[in-house]
Amino acid sequence: MAQESVGVILLNMGGPDTLADVEPFLFTLFSDRQIIRLSPFPFLQRFIARRIARKRAPKSCEAYRLIGGGSPQKRLTAEQAATLAGMLSPHGDFTVRLAMRYWPPRADETLREFAAAGVRRLVALSLYPHYSKATGGSSLIDLRRAVAESAAPFELAEVASWPAAAEYVDCLAQDIEAGLRGFPGAGEPVVVYSAHSLPVRFIEEGDPYLDHLQQTVGAVEAKTGVKGRLCFQSRSGPVRWLAPSTPEMLATLAAEGIRQVLMVPISFVSDHVETLYEIDILYREQAAALGIELRRTPGLNARPEFVAALRTLVLDACRSRDWLAD
Repeated sequence: MAQESVGVILLNMGGPDTLADVEPFLFTLFSDRQIIRLSPFPFLQRFIARRIARKRAPKSCEAYRLIGGGSPQKRLTAEQAATLAGMLSPHGDFTVRLAMRYWPPRADETLREFAAAGVRRLVALSLYPHYSKATGGSSLIDLRRAVAESAAPFELAEVASWPAAAEYVDCLAQDIEAGLRGFPGAGEPVVVYSAHSLPVRFIEEGDPYLDHLQQTVGAVEAKTGVKGRLCFQSRSGPVRWLAPSTPEMLATLAAEGIRQVLMVPISFVSDHVETLYEIDILYREQAAALGIELRRTPGLNARPEFVAALRTLVLDACRSRDWLAD
């Protein structure tokens, strides 16, 4: 019996394609009450979000200007989708598309494309390895809404997190081992895992994000035999965030006499402003001022070794629903 067509939706945050897109992107981002409630009154969320976006846009524009005039995330996610489609083709009839949470293509648009093609079985694959209601959770909620509002009778399988996926862990371990070998001299490089920060309140309310990060770090350390330190970047807003921040970690290491740091952007599977600007420019400059040589492991992007992890996740999701012919 032939396998029915399966659509795969890669879920990610998205980013502004051009500098002109920065302010509307920020407005859409801050309008999401899953990330932050800007007021106890929902009807004020968009009003406050617009003011924040207008205020932050000039600084954000400068960051995006320094990395080429926009976010490469949509392009890189499309490359991941194309590579994944090629890897899935021996296993059946798969179509891979993307759905960004805060910038086109959005979930509704992607579902319309699948509905027009007659694809009814969908695997939603979050590109956030570590689940948080503010990231992968928000994307999945938005996709479920779009599925419920669609006239097409979609069946939806979800891959919400995968912190210890074997091929993903292998990629990180191999990059760390190669990165450590690349440092000159007889120094003792320190591995620093930098993850996107999250308000502490989320963890206190049961969000598994920190546990998932620790699962990944533990699995990688078991492979490499090298202990690292975990810190958090990209704070925004006057709330209590996970600590230490990445700048705080660099200052601590400098005070300990550390002179070589290999930074691993652990919660990001494609390069964007947080790797290309925050780590490669801001943190590298800070490290240099502290007497530290900072290098980072490369983005996973569409490297076949990493996309093989995504293939395994999709196939496992299909097998759990009896969607594969083999």
